[in-house]
Amino acid sequence: MATIQLDADTFESTITGDGIVLVDWWASWCGPCRMFAPTFEAAAEQHPDIVFAKVDTEAQQGLAQAAQIMSIPTLMAFRDGILVFSQPGAIPAPALEDLITQIRALDMAEVRRAVEQPAS
Repeated sequence: MATIQLDADTFESTITGDGIVLVDWWASWCGPCRMFAPTFEAAAEQHPDIVFAKVDTEAQQGLAQAAQIMSIPTLMAFRDGILVFSQPGAIPAPALEDLITQIRALDMAEVRRAVEQPAS
């Protein structure tokens, strides 16, 4: 499956669905973003059951600001509508594969309990 482009109209509905959604925050002028793009595209081809989405931070400045993107590229991972990973910087293909494996292995009941627990 190819990557999809997200904007302010499609972001929320995409990340809140069931399953895994990986979001690559990028810009065309960003060298590390351009280096990470083929890795992200290759992973999208290898994992057709995962939504691989991209947000152009130049075209979607309001969305990037709302998501508190301070550095690009930033990779976010959502599972069943819950943010389970967010990290700036391009990551190599083996690390991306490891991340996908870890996200698939998450006990989402445990994650939901942790999210719902009030901070002390």
